[in-house]
Amino acid sequence: MARLKKINVLALAKFQAVLMAPLGMITGIIYSFGGTVYDIISTGSVNYGTALAYVALVVQPIMFAIVGFLIGIVEALLYNLIAKRFGGMNIELDQN
Repeated sequence: MARLKKINVLALAKFQAVLMAPLGMITGIIYSFGGTVYDIISTGSVNYGTALAYVALVVQPIMFAIVGFLIGIVEALLYNLIAKRFGGMNIELDQN
């Protein structure tokens, strides 16, 4: 077992951004598709607001990546602060 004493803040922030961007794409697809279906069922046609919902396919992955980056920064800073006091976390590493 190895002990993780410190996390590189920028590395975790980038990892979180890359991890969250696809989630943003998935939620953008759900939001766009759901809005279109709802609009077609309720009004029988697609209006300007529904067409604007397709902007979510571009905006949501970007926003999720930005929020993931910021959360990664906070998470790494908090871990580093807490690990100093409590000794870090035990992790298992492959020796290859």
